[in-house]
Amino acid sequence: MNSQDRRLEQTILDLLVRREPGKTICPSEAARAIAPAEESWRPLLEPVRRAARRLARQGRVEILQRGRPVDPDEIRGPIRLRARRAGEPSAAP
Repeated sequence: MNSQDRRLEQTILDLLVRREPGKTICPSEAARAIAPAEESWRPLLEPVRRAARRLARQGRVEILQRGRPVDPDEIRGPIRLRARRAGEPSAAP
């Protein structure tokens, strides 16, 4: 894992800490937090999604589609990210 990967993971976690419990963020919010100009943040979307997958496998975040947790290896299309709640089962394998 390189420094950009660590920065993306930390940005996701920082944004989620600032949200009310149970609230979500869009991966684009993390990308925009790092590179606000549109031409700069769009290339970060896939790296942010990879960072979210790593965090989901660690049990630190949940990846949601249509409001439901999904396996990080099965995501296709739009996603939202939510901090894992203590004692909540994970969709990660």
